[in-house]
Amino acid sequence: MQTAKRFSELALSPEMLSNLDSLGYLEMTDIQAESIPVMLEQRDLIAQAKTGSGKTAAFGIGILSKLNPSYFATQALVVCPTRELADQVSNELRRLARAMPNIKILTLCGGTPMRPQIASLEHGAHIVVGTPGRLLDHIGRNSITLTTVQTLVLDEADRMVDMGFFEDIVGIVAACSPRRQTLLFSATYPNDMRNASASFLRDPVEVKVESQHAEGQIEQLFFEVSAESRNAAVSQLLLHYRPISSIAFCNTKIHCRELAEELQQQGITALALHGDLEQRDRDEILVLFANQSCSVLVATDVAARGIDIQSLGAVINVDVSKDTEVHIHRIGRTGRAGEHGLALSLVAPNEKKWVRLIEEYQNQSATWKALSELSATENEQVDLQAPMISLCISGGKKDKLRPGDILGALTGDVGLRKDQVGKINVFEFTSYVAVERNIAEHALLKLSLCKIKGRQFKIREIT
Repeated sequence: MQTAKRFSELALSPEMLSNLDSLGYLEMTDIQAESIPVMLEQRDLIAQAKTGSGKTAAFGIGILSKLNPSYFATQALVVCPTRELADQVSNELRRLARAMPNIKILTLCGGTPMRPQIASLEHGAHIVVGTPGRLLDHIGRNSITLTTVQTLVLDEADRMVDMGFFEDIVGIVAACSPRRQTLLFSATYPNDMRNASASFLRDPVEVKVESQHAEGQIEQLFFEVSAESRNAAVSQLLLHYRPISSIAFCNTKIHCRELAEELQQQGITALALHGDLEQRDRDEILVLFANQSCSVLVATDVAARGIDIQSLGAVINVDVSKDTEVHIHRIGRTGRAGEHGLALSLVAPNEKKWVRLIEEYQNQSATWKALSELSATENEQVDLQAPMISLCISGGKKDKLRPGDILGALTGDVGLRKDQVGKINVFEFTSYVAVERNIAEHALLKLSLCKIKGRQFKIREIT
């Protein structure tokens, strides 16, 4: 049987098809074409696909196709490894559900107050998206009822297992209806996980989308370094290739912190993202990276999971990953949406065996280049400062602030041009706005003196 390639070929409602059309979703990605028909048949599913393959829209369409808006109970549950991914999934589901009346989607994650979540659950929700720890907390408090769940999605299941959430998942699955449909999405699916998840699934259909990238889409270069010159080599790569934004992957938290500090000392706007950070700090770092107030994000694999940056200039593998699939996922963050990507890997002599595994997996030889071939002069460092600086406003959704209010104050009272203002993020209690670096001081001073929505807020510059 030939697989459908266009959404219009699927048995979806006219409203859903019209909304997909307005979102620019015409042709299905490979994972969507392979998995959505299986979901529409109400079969359990194991889907293997890399980040950025369109999997969220795939299971989102599967969930919404059988959702009953007039039945106000939790009909679908999506479990994600991190708060960032849960937020992304919720936002994508809201976009997909635009054509349906009054669909309530609730996000339940740690790092945010419990009481408002309990209050929201009392009013009911059609779809709940959450992280394992917080979901288990709600189950323990009897503040959530999952016996009505028709669709359970375990998103990035391999990462949840890596992060030690397997026991939590067992508890969550046990609280769901035994008559549910279970959809498991995972970048990798090793045998130990296959055995562990067997009890969750009923005669699942397995689909696997090739995790390789289109040939020529991502330029991969490997550089030999000594262990002690590794951090200096990162600076050299940045100064030569000058990516607007890049993620530098390290294998340990300690290395993340050390490298970020070294880059900062050289005038490069870098921040470290690792598992020891408080949720609030983690959220702030991701905002700064997404709004171009940070040029280099130095991260571990687990911490970087769920980051969705549309256009990433380069990925730098400061440490080569021992897992070839992890290497593929790392480099897959650059070269998205048909853009040319750049992946640079630093390799100590004792790590060449991992490069050989990557060569075998990709069925192509590694391209080696000498660091001595790269050109960069010392006085160019300042150019690697991020183009924007973020201002943090001590008010958010609770104060009825919206992005338009902040933009209005900046273009009106402060006198900035619209093109001098970048991304605006409004959270519960705080808001962030990126402004061009050269006018940040002026904007901070003027914005601190004026009123936004009739109120004066404390404002600080994040440096």
